[in-house]
Amino acid sequence: MINVDNLSRHYGDFTAVDNVSFSIESGQIVGLLGHNGAGKTTIMKMLMGYLEPSAGLINIDGKDVQKHSLELRAHMGYLPENPPTYPEMSVIDYLDYAAQLRGVPAAKRQAAVIDAIQRTDLKEKALNPISTLSRGYRQRVGVAQAMINMPKILILDEPTNGLDPSQIQHMRSLITSLRQHSTVILSTHIMQEVNAMCDRVLMIRHGKLALDSSLADLQKSQRLLLRSSAGQSQIESALADMAVVQKVQPISSMDMASTYALTTSEEQLDESLVSEVARKLIAANVPLHALYPEVRDLETVFKEINQVTEMPHAA
Repeated sequence: MINVDNLSRHYGDFTAVDNVSFSIESGQIVGLLGHNGAGKTTIMKMLMGYLEPSAGLINIDGKDVQKHSLELRAHMGYLPENPPTYPEMSVIDYLDYAAQLRGVPAAKRQAAVIDAIQRTDLKEKALNPISTLSRGYRQRVGVAQAMINMPKILILDEPTNGLDPSQIQHMRSLITSLRQHSTVILSTHIMQEVNAMCDRVLMIRHGKLALDSSLADLQKSQRLLLRSSAGQSQIESALADMAVVQKVQPISSMDMASTYALTTSEEQLDESLVSEVARKLIAANVPLHALYPEVRDLETVFKEINQVTEMPHAA
């Protein structure tokens, strides 16, 4: 269990992370989503104990990260955005060295290295110097070193950065499989990554937590979308005796018709409500071009949250 309570980080007068709180259960894959520079990396470094918060607390399994950082790090794996490696070392020697640093017992070290190489599909490059590897293969080496000790918590900063489409698919499958042993926190600015791998998303905007939701809950909507050539007042009049419809709001207009959002009091929309609204509209002679539940996805929510004036933000 990870508990983050009112976490902030300041650089002089600049606030990089601003009063962020969340909890993460064991076995979850959680995506930190935000534009480049939103504050994701700063949060990850504080979770690892590499960066001291200006305010707030981070507890992992009931232990303060600042007070027990070395103890907790022994059970954590970290892939920074630009993983540090030793270019002159071969992949297998570097991973053996990483296993030693992570405290993997000598008797288990060879098996741990072989497992990491196989799971990251590095077998054909195992004896190659890291300096000869492509960006994508170096990224795989970074993931391999992060998981070398089968950590309870795995923190990955842009894990698919630099990979080609085939490598991205392989990396997604690998990360998804890691939930068997690890809680995974990954940062990305790519919404497809969150959709493909994560149970939950924490959306960061200018250092603040703008959204904390499971992907399942994110898709729920309380709005119907109506396409009609009628005016707003005519629609409101037709639905006046339906208490479940709380608001009628025009959201776009094109080709002599407008799209209206009908906000309802229902947490989950069903066909019976859609049918009843349609019946009311037709009875009042409201031209009905289309009526359907709004489908909310991560991209829609991301756009909604970011439809404000841009301002300077954190690394």
